[in-house]
Amino acid sequence: MPYDVEKPDEQWRAELSPSEYAVLRQAATEPAFTGEYTDTKTEGVYSCRACGAELFTSDTKFESHCGWPSFYDPKDTDAVELVEDRSHGMVRTEVRCARCGSHLGHVFEGEGYPTPTDQRYCINSISLKLRPAGS
Repeated sequence: MPYDVEKPDEQWRAELSPSEYAVLRQAATEPAFTGEYTDTKTEGVYSCRACGAELFTSDTKFESHCGWPSFYDPKDTDAVELVEDRSHGMVRTEVRCARCGSHLGHVFEGEGYPTPTDQRYCINSISLKLRPAGS
């Protein structure tokens, strides 16, 4: 599927740090409880670190105690792309930025969190950039 933002691999490597590139472009996962936004309570909008697309808002962020920022809904249904992921001997749903195809994390359902959607978008901090409200 073509994305609105497409760049050659060399350009992604030049624009992203090695750890950002590993997560966003190679679907790596940052270590639990190390991300910049894991416990952030700042109000604002979370955008894709690779292309700037608005993905999540602080209104849907919740404490899941899983080690990564968790949201119960994207800012807009069209902001993310959901792809079946059968890596590591599991069947999961990968969450990608719909604008550039960058890996963000995974979404899980039916875990019993008291959220309106019963979903947990478990997102790598390093794949996001927070723009605080009012800035």
